[in-house]
Amino acid sequence: MHPLPAINYLAVLVAAIVIFVLGGLWYSPALFAKRWIALQNRTEEQMRAQAAASNMPLMYLAAFVCAFLQAWVMSGVIAHVGAGNSIGIHGGAVLGAFLWLGFVASTSYATALFSGKPKQLWLIDSLYNLFSFMLAGAILAVWR
Repeated sequence: MHPLPAINYLAVLVAAIVIFVLGGLWYSPALFAKRWIALQNRTEEQMRAQAAASNMPLMYLAAFVCAFLQAWVMSGVIAHVGAGNSIGIHGGAVLGAFLWLGFVASTSYATALFSGKPKQLWLIDSLYNLFSFMLAGAILAVWR
């Protein structure tokens, strides 16, 4: 087993795009934007003002780089776990959920316990991460 296995960068790119698009949908008015904003004790006007005052293109670029990094690392994990055989779409989704539970949910929840923020806010954010990990895991497990 090589420390850095061969990576299918096209699959990583596609998984990163899926993660990024899911984030746009997840935090849109179609899904959780209104509740997410309210749980932060903010208004939509305050969020728009913050967006206008910040460098949104740079923030979106940073979010995409994070999605790419997530997919790249997951691709390496899948290559090690599935070395010599295919784990399939279901196995990739399960592995994504397993990684989420062990690394994302556990660490972010421990932080949320002390933040004083509503647990529903953690739930919205964390479930986005769960779905993104599962989708990326499914894509990367099938397209190696």
